[in-house]
Amino acid sequence: MDPVAQPDSPTPDVGAIRASRITSRTIENVVEVDGLVVRYGRGDRGLTAVDGVSFSARAGQVTAVLGPNGAGKTSTIEVCEGLRTRTAGSVRVLGLDPSERSDKRNLRPRMGVMLQEGGVYPSARPIDVVRQFCGLYHRAEAQSSDPRELIEMVGLTDRQRTPWRRLSGGEKQRLSLALALVGRPDVVFLDEPTSGVDVNGRDTIRAIIRSLTDRGCGVVLATHELDEAEKVSDRVVIFDRGRVLVEGSLDDVRKARQAVRLRTAKPLRLEDLPANIADWLVEVEPGHYTIEDAPQGLVAALAVWLSEHGIDVIELRAGLASLEDVFKKLTGDQR
Repeated sequence: MDPVAQPDSPTPDVGAIRASRITSRTIENVVEVDGLVVRYGRGDRGLTAVDGVSFSARAGQVTAVLGPNGAGKTSTIEVCEGLRTRTAGSVRVLGLDPSERSDKRNLRPRMGVMLQEGGVYPSARPIDVVRQFCGLYHRAEAQSSDPRELIEMVGLTDRQRTPWRRLSGGEKQRLSLALALVGRPDVVFLDEPTSGVDVNGRDTIRAIIRSLTDRGCGVVLATHELDEAEKVSDRVVIFDRGRVLVEGSLDDVRKARQAVRLRTAKPLRLEDLPANIADWLVEVEPGHYTIEDAPQGLVAALAVWLSEHGIDVIELRAGLASLEDVFKKLTGDQR
């Protein structure tokens, strides 16, 4: 949680973002990754961090890139940002190759990058840092950016003259987001944008992300916070062990698994249940149970049995699996 809570954080003024419109240069896929390989070291001691990864991110959508630590997602995104060299495969961002010098020069003004931490002098003040970044851009659209509007948009007006070292973790994240948006980019890479941010700050960040996609910007979001990803993402790419396990719309990924959630006031004695129910029931913890890919009629049979035995039910819900359920199922069984 953000140690310096700001319960009165203003609703972001996104006028500066909305004023910019994606031009005819826009393509449907703002990011295209095909057969990407990233390898560190050589010979038998070498490590393949990314092994033949392919996926895309679309304009006007949020693509969440998810995976356990060491899954290869950071290496992949760094190649897309032009910060790391690929070993093999193809990467295109806005139709340009981020590893080619000429393409990189044309791509930089159109791409926003939010790092998870660092990049700001400890004594620098947010308003001064944003002004400096605004001065680095040469596109006509970027020159009209107002540093104060950016500061207000991320809810740091009251902290704009506070040295960076005295900002809370959440405030530092919001400043990093402002810096990523200075050039009114056509594609934005966000690394853990809500890490350490309080509830009000998260609402601010979500509103900013929505405003970006509303104007056609493509957002690539890397995060470990699955609940947050489920709230803002349109598409999901799940990594593990250097490969993509699943890619698709959020709804399609969740529909891949049907789930039943059951919470009871007191723990059940599974041995008391009929075999046709008990064989499907998985105890997450006492009083909390799940059923995956339940056959037709099972939920009704379970509800009847609970009622007949006077079991107080806190929750009995059938429907799409949560993103967290899908993630755990895909990555957990392979470890």
